[in-house]
Amino acid sequence: MGLRVAEIQLVNCGAQPYVLEGYPRLSLRDDRNDPVEVAVEHGTAGITSGAPAVDAPPERVTLAPGQAASMAMVWRNLVTDSTVAAVTARIVEIEPRSGAPRLWLRLALPVDLGNTGKLGVGPWTAVGR
Repeated sequence: MGLRVAEIQLVNCGAQPYVLEGYPRLSLRDDRNDPVEVAVEHGTAGITSGAPAVDAPPERVTLAPGQAASMAMVWRNLVTDSTVAAVTARIVEIEPRSGAPRLWLRLALPVDLGNTGKLGVGPWTAVGR
């Protein structure tokens, strides 16, 4: 079925509380750092159902120094049209909150979208440590 789910954590390495609300802004990049065309949407609609980490309602998360938050991504590696090239991204570019510096995360395993062109993103949630 090609269903994939990945979690990304953000740790507050600063000395002050860090507030996150809602969803991070994401974009994908290929091996050459070029942007990948993908529709990034909140939740799992059109991809799958029953992924609680992605479909959870957004909440305000305040991270004390050393605390972490996570967000989940969901996609399908599915090729529905053999005339359209499959897409693979090794870099996730994340803006944790509006106006924050964008972070680049090079992945060990790629986001292999096939040719679906869809990526579902869940809200930030606190991580218990």
